Order: sequence, then C-alpha cells, then structure tokens
Amino acid sequence: MIDRLLQQLMELHPVSLAFLGTLFTWGMTALGASTIFLTGEKVNLKVLDWMLGFAAGVMIAASFWSLLSPAIEMSKGMTVPVWFPAFTGFLAGAICLRLIDRVLPHLHLGFSMDEAEGRKTGWRRSTLLVLAITLHNVPEGLAVGVAFGALAADPSNLPAALALALGIGIQNFPEGLAVAAPLRREGFTRFKAFWYGQLTGVVEIIAGVLGAGLVLLVQPILPYALAFAAGAMIFVVVEEVIPESQRGHHTDLATMGTIIGFALMMLLDVGLS
Repeated sequence: MIDRLLQQLMELHPVSLAFLGTLFTWGMTALGASTIFLTGEKVNLKVLDWMLGFAAGVMIAASFWSLLSPAIEMSKGMTVPVWFPAFTGFLAGAICLRLIDRVLPHLHLGFSMDEAEGRKTGWRRSTLLVLAITLHNVPEGLAVGVAFGALAADPSNLPAALALALGIGIQNFPEGLAVAAPLRREGFTRFKAFWYGQLTGVVEIIAGVLGAGLVLLVQPILPYALAFAAGAMIFVVVEEVIPESQRGHHTDLATMGTIIGFALMMLLDVGLS
C-alpha cells in the first residue's frame, strides 16, 4: 500500500508535491494555533519550553540529513569542489536571514513580548510577533519546496522529501501555539489569536512553491539551494528557538526536547530514505 502511494506521488509534478507538502506544514501550524480554544492565554511554560526544544532538534536534524547531505551528494561530478556548493549555500542562507533579522522589525517568539529586534518602529507588539513567526517559517517552507523540486533530478529522493515535510509539520505545532497564546494574552479574541497564528504558516506554502519552481528552472543551483535552506534554518534555531526554549528555567526539559526532536527527525529521514 505504501509503495502504491509513493508511486502515485511520483506521478505528480514536483511543484504540486511542494504545494501539498507545505499545505500539510501549514495545517500543523493551524492545528497548534487551534489549541488556543482549549488553553486560552494560560499555557504551561514547561510544555512550551519542551516543544520549542523539540522543534529545534527537528530543524537541526533536517538541516543535515534532508538538506546538507543531499547537497554534498549532488555536488559530486560538478566542476567545483564537492564541498563548495554546500559551504557557500549554507553561509549565504545564514547571512541572508541575519540581514532580514536585522532590518525587519519583530519580536522573539515565546512569551517575552518585550524584546523587539530590527529597525525601530511604532508597530504593535502583536504585529511584531506575527512577523517573527512568519520570518521563521520562510526557510522551513523553502526547505520543503527545494526538497520536492530536487525530485526532478532524482525521483528516488521522494521518501526523504516526505520525511522532511512530516518533520517540519510536527515542529510547526508549537510555533502555532507560540504565536496564538501571546496574542490571546494581548487581548485578542480566541478566534483572532487562532486566525493570526495559522496565518503565519501560509508563507510556507508560498516559499515552498517558489523554491520548487526555482530549482526546476535552474537545476544547477539545486545543491546551493538545499544548503541555503539549511543555513537559514540553522540561523533561526541558534538565534531564536534554542535561546527561547532555555529562558523559562526549564533547561533540562528543553534540552531533552531537542534531543528527542533530533532523534525523531533522524529516524524519519534515514528510515524512510
């Protein structure tokens, strides 16, 4: 049954697969945001810290097994050294996110709601928080899109692309909650908090479709694009997700969440590949 499903998916266009994959990751963001109807603004900080740690572990593992490792493998036989696309793409992704992070006004995710970054602005704190989560979702959607776009070069990578979409979707659940709960605390109705929470995931669909389409148009950039997505994701993890998971004085819990998230994503990627 699984083999038949994979065969049917292989018949779809890579851009269509990217759309379906990021539609799933958006759905998981929406599912996380929907928990606001059950919890309101009172969310157990231990749970949030563990979930953020888990999300960090998933993103770190996905960056290597789903993005960097395939980028290195695809670089074999190119006119440049095998390490060059992964090295330059990774740095470019991190630098690009750093520049955006420096310019775009936003808040750290989680519950602090008081440490704005980027250019000074008079925007409401709720707007800055939504921008923060939206910014973080761009590299995740790009990673999924590029992974599915890579199927044009090697269709056998479909299980790995599916594993990546599944892993990103799982870690999107706490991100949906991480934006909805603070918005509720800011005075938003439960529906508005949910609405803006799920809306931050829509950018993943856009980034995924654009990423898949780009690598299809210019296939030689594929290893660079994979590494670029990895660099962007690692920047988000190190600059934002891990520090926030450690702020609530539940460091051991958050760390174990990271370990479990990493192990699960590794299992999904290696087991399904």
